[in-house]
Amino acid sequence: MARKVVLLLWAQTLGLAGAQTTQLLVEPPWTPPVLWDRVTLTCQGSGTAAATTWYKDGQRWRLQGPDRLRVTESGTYQCDRPGTGLSPPVSVFNAWLVLQVPARALLEGDTVTLRCRSWQNNPATWVSFYREEKQLQLFRDGTELSLSPLRLHHSGRYCCRGSVDSEVSRGWKESAPVTVTVHRVPLSGVSVSAEPPGGQVALGDRLVLSCVVATGTGPLSFSWHRGDSWAPLGTSPHLELRHVGDNDSGHYQCRASDGDSMAKSVPMNVTVLVPVANATISPGALAQPVRAGDPVTLRCSVQVGSAPVTFTWLRNGSEVARGPLLELGDVHVGHSGTYQCVATNQLGQDGHRVFRALSLELALTVTPRAHWDTAVAVNIGRSLLFLALLLGVIGGCHWWQRLAARKPQDSAPTGVPRPCPPSASTSDQRAAAGTLRGTAGPRCHLRECDVTLGGNWGSLGGIESPQGSLTALHSTPGPPHSSSQCPGGTGHFCLFLDPKGSVWIKAGEMGLVCSALPAQLGKEEGPAQGAEQILVGFA
Repeated sequence: MARKVVLLLWAQTLGLAGAQTTQLLVEPPWTPPVLWDRVTLTCQGSGTAAATTWYKDGQRWRLQGPDRLRVTESGTYQCDRPGTGLSPPVSVFNAWLVLQVPARALLEGDTVTLRCRSWQNNPATWVSFYREEKQLQLFRDGTELSLSPLRLHHSGRYCCRGSVDSEVSRGWKESAPVTVTVHRVPLSGVSVSAEPPGGQVALGDRLVLSCVVATGTGPLSFSWHRGDSWAPLGTSPHLELRHVGDNDSGHYQCRASDGDSMAKSVPMNVTVLVPVANATISPGALAQPVRAGDPVTLRCSVQVGSAPVTFTWLRNGSEVARGPLLELGDVHVGHSGTYQCVATNQLGQDGHRVFRALSLELALTVTPRAHWDTAVAVNIGRSLLFLALLLGVIGGCHWWQRLAARKPQDSAPTGVPRPCPPSASTSDQRAAAGTLRGTAGPRCHLRECDVTLGGNWGSLGGIESPQGSLTALHSTPGPPHSSSQCPGGTGHFCLFLDPKGSVWIKAGEMGLVCSALPAQLGKEEGPAQGAEQILVGFA
């Protein structure tokens, strides 16, 4: 049965099986077969075996016969199966000298033996082999010619000549010519290999794909394709991608051809891996400090990176957890430290290349709740103190603005001061010179210059003054124009009269000038009744 399969393969290689499905198998597997070898023909095709029709020398020979036939006569045989047509013809020889070749496909690289057979296997001597009428070799006693290895140029018409010695006939005989066709080895086992292995490559790296043909001879041509596209990416045995990009992922296929046939590889899936980069922790900033008992959850993510991506969490440089989330739950002081996450992805199952991205550090400080309450109270106290100081500054500025607005009015002699309680006598009030003395105890407030005169002369502008006297330096009307008109020293005051009769008081050491009308110094008005009094006199 193995020989039948070989003959069928030979017929298919010659292109006979493609046009019709009925085949005629020969045993023994030599062509042409010779009658004295007890040849058996088998018809192979569709339909039932009992429906086989046999033909001999072009004529219908047996109807509805079996599919297997023992040949007893030389001639050309064919068989027919309903619906599949006639088989290729097979001629059975019964000549004095026959040249036989193996009934199989003759492929490049094979070794083939041609044998010159004499009738009924009688002896043959001085046998010569010819190709295209050109002698190849002469054997005195040999009858076989070996061709190895076969090449395409071995194809052609062969015959043999020799001396046959038999009881029936003796002499030189020549065989019928036999056509020998050498075929290229059919293409098979086309595959794609990749560097790096597996077709996994990092973004920006170099990728080389190679087309490998397990069997096949002759000049081969190649073409590269991606996906379902027929547009070739290249026409050499190798396809090189110098800098792989995101859009280079996909299924790549190689197609090889020897001119007669074409074979294609199984598609290889090329995967472009994007290394992880820019690992970040969110939230990026935590409220400082974090109270003990508060829930804290951190998430690690990457800006770019092909899956699968693994995450590892570090605290103070030591691994504490894995996964994109770090759930600390209700934190305590022991959770304090510096946290980082490491994102990782790799090339291939073996991880021959590993990429890592390290996030920035995140500091976590956990404070016990009692300490946290104290810290909150301190912060609130500081805030209130700052608010009070701010209000004080605003109030001071407001007071200073009001004081600055009143100074022009204070310096003008036309201002009307607050009435003072009445003094001892009106004539004393109008005196232009002399000594002004005050009694102990009662005080008069001159509102315009904020001067208080009393038993110890009170205070001037908030500064206490010891007991002293007010002495008039001269009687020239008008306010003083320089400090030399009023001697300095503690407790010295000066009185002056202006053209309108106003009384001016000047404190030498303070440079303050105030005024009051003489009539108001001795007049009681409205709510001033019962007020403190001052006795003004001149010595």
